[in-house]
Amino acid sequence: MRIASIIAVGGLALTAAACGEAPEDDNNAGSGAKKFSACMVTDVGGIDDKSFNASAWKGLQEAKAANDNIDIKFVASKAEADYEPNLTQYVNQKCNFILAVGGLMANATSKIAKANPNQEFGIVDANPGDANVYPMQFDTAQAAFQAGYLAAGMSKSGKVATYGALPIPPVTIFMDGFVDGVAYYNKTKNKNVQALGWNKETQKGSFTNDFAKQDEGKKVSDALVAQGADIIMPVAGGSGLGTTAAAKASGGKYNTIWVDVDGCESTPDCSAIITTVVKNIPEAVKEAVVKAAAGDKLPAKPGFVGTLANNGVSIAPYHDFDSKVPAELKAEVDKIKADIAAGTITVTSKAQPTK
Repeated sequence: MRIASIIAVGGLALTAAACGEAPEDDNNAGSGAKKFSACMVTDVGGIDDKSFNASAWKGLQEAKAANDNIDIKFVASKAEADYEPNLTQYVNQKCNFILAVGGLMANATSKIAKANPNQEFGIVDANPGDANVYPMQFDTAQAAFQAGYLAAGMSKSGKVATYGALPIPPVTIFMDGFVDGVAYYNKTKNKNVQALGWNKETQKGSFTNDFAKQDEGKKVSDALVAQGADIIMPVAGGSGLGTTAAAKASGGKYNTIWVDVDGCESTPDCSAIITTVVKNIPEAVKEAVVKAAAGDKLPAKPGFVGTLANNGVSIAPYHDFDSKVPAELKAEVDKIKADIAAGTITVTSKAQPTK
């Protein structure tokens, strides 16, 4: 499964799957210039998780497309125990820039960064606070607030839901924004749409405890559908594909909202995905790597925080649902974006990154 998924993303050489090397490796033939190596360690979801790992790899590919003097490669972590050795192998290979993907990698990245203070690191979805680690974080609560409002406006049953992989900040930040968006809809419309799967006050809710197992995602969403939810937002990486596939198979009984990367571009389940709460990880990663390759210093403070105002987060087009979302609701969702960006609406979450 893992080998097949790596081939799908790499697209060319079978040998790429075995070692995680980037398929397009020209070995600097004939150029004479010293290559800048950008090396990525995935979280346990793997390179083809249709989510944050795939997004980060896309950013590296775009950096290479922008500057062909950049060499890229990745190694896929199969377990959390792989993080430190995978990072260390790239230090030993003298990679110029080492990218860690996912909040679960924060501790391992910090440990290896402290041990190698002259090595430049980047990390997606965490800020370990080390001077040689450039953090790229995303205030996804802002865009998830829009998604919660949208879901409340689209629900026929009056019940919507969200669930996560693990109760960690990069996950719960989506869930906080989503339930607050539902609450805002109820307040402005004098409605009583219920948000299942997450209690923002207690920070308790439904989780798969896994970023990869689709059957676990389906199991959690089946329980939420049984409680009456007709729109579900999984924040669970590849596990969430169990929900989108089941929603597609339900023939419209319930639908979903995807996260991280536009689900209509990354999954086969577009017909059941109303929109996606997007983290613009590719652009953040691309910009960081291109700057680093040009010799620019990447400051650990302030790092990068994606917001609605700087297009670091957004909601994707409605795709198959474009004709199904009422024009009035679309306009209200757009106004929420403008109000959040202007500070008229303040979205809060304990998991929000510090700016």
